[in-house]
Parts: sequence; C-alpha cells; structure tokens
Amino acid sequence: MSNQATGNYYLPEPSHWPLVASIALGFLGFGASFAVNKMPLGYVLLLIGFLVLFFMFAGWFTTVARESEAGHYNKQVDISFRWGMSWFIFSEVMFFAAFFGALFYMRVISVPDLGSLEHQQLMWPGFKADWPATGPGIKETFSPMGAWGIPAFNTALLLLSGVTLTWAHWGLLKNNRTQLIWGLVLTIALGMVFLGFQVYEYVHAYSDLNLKMTMGAYGATFFMLTGFHGFHVTVGTIMLWVILFRSVAGHFTADNHFGFEGVAWYWHFVDVVWLLLFVVVYWL
Repeated sequence: MSNQATGNYYLPEPSHWPLVASIALGFLGFGASFAVNKMPLGYVLLLIGFLVLFFMFAGWFTTVARESEAGHYNKQVDISFRWGMSWFIFSEVMFFAAFFGALFYMRVISVPDLGSLEHQQLMWPGFKADWPATGPGIKETFSPMGAWGIPAFNTALLLLSGVTLTWAHWGLLKNNRTQLIWGLVLTIALGMVFLGFQVYEYVHAYSDLNLKMTMGAYGATFFMLTGFHGFHVTVGTIMLWVILFRSVAGHFTADNHFGFEGVAWYWHFVDVVWLLLFVVVYWL
C-alpha cells in the first residue's frame, strides 16, 4: 500500500519499525531478568537489545524526517506531533514527581517518625532523625554533597544551555542558519560538559565522601534523582546532535520545524527539573 492522504490527514505506508522495536524490548526484558539474577547470558541479551533499539531509532526517525522533508505532513499532523510530545513530557513530569515525592516522604514523614519512637534507641542506638540521614540500622557514615561547588556550576551550565538553544531557535525563525547551527553546537557542548562534571561528582562522592547508593535514604534518593536526570540530559544531548545534523543538511524552515521545537521542549523541561533538584536535593 502506498502513502495516501485521507481528508486532511496523512496516512503512511505500513511500517516494520514497530516490529523491530518489539524485538528490541523482548531482548531487553529477558536480558534484564537474567542480568539481575547474575546470569552471564543476560548481559549479552541486553547488548543485543540496545543495539537493535538504537538501530530502530535511527531507522524510524530517518523515515519520519524523510517524510517531513518531502512535504507529506500538513497542519493536522503537526498538531498530532505536538500533542504527542506534550503527553510524553507530562509522563516525564509524573516520573520525576514520584521520586521527588519519595524524597519528601522520607525527609518529612518517615525519618522523623522513626526518630520519635520510644524504643528507637533500644533498636537503633545512636540514630538521630536529622537530614541528611541514612536511616536506622546503617552504621556507616557519609558526608552530603554540597551545593556550592560542582552542582552550582552545573546549574549555570544548564541555564546557559537554555539560552543558547533559544538563541538557535531565534536564528531558525529568522532563516539565519549560521546562528541556528552555532546555537546548537554551543548547547550540545554545554550539555556534554555538564555530564562530564556529573561523572566527576559521582567519583568524588564515592571516593571522598563515602556517599553511595547503599547509604540508605539519602544515598538512594540522591543517586536515583541525579542519575535519572543525567540519563535525560544524555538523551537530550543525543537528540540535539540529530537536530544539528539535520540543520547542517538544510532541514527545517521558519514555518516548519517541529522536530527542533520538540527537542527544545524536552531540553527546557530537563533544565527545570535540574533547578528543582538543585534546590531540594543539594541546597535544602
């Protein structure tokens, strides 16, 4: 069946990419199950799953970009893309809300309640209901990560990256492709520097502060929140690379550039999450 337009909506030809995605998820699911049970085959299946997944992303996104540049997408399709991206970002908001909620519960409710028990000194000698805390039963100590060092510098990097991305968007709206490309290059560079400093921060946390995932309430929430945020910055940086390559190839116009806008929405969302994370996890 060939591509066809029905009314005001574009119908693509049948695609094999959803099947490829399902195969990738199958390998990842079995690989994760085997890996958590320390079966060597699990790591092989995980590697295959990720390779198939990346192949699917490259192929499917290339197909979408080709159809967009061919002029197949009209206003109705553009609206569908915008709704799809909006709901995706909303799901990411809920994802991070769950982790921030867990942090709030432990810090405001759980740890104080455990410290108020009459028999807590008998069960957990020396436990104090202060924050940051490991929680009862953990004898190791750690030092919390300070806010006014690498975290503050990374905050400045992400805020600046939002500015450079907006500057790139202005260039696109003015049909100034040089400004568009250099704005994207600067944004990608800032994102990669951010990730480099976060890796350094983790090494510092483990080697100098004894701050690890095993350090109870604080350690678990610190690494889950900052780690998942770092993963999102990594995904956003990869997306920006794709948009940069497409921009260099001459894709996008002032009137038709949702591919750029969708990635910009995602990047600004990541910036906002980091600001909240900096205040709640590092500062307070």
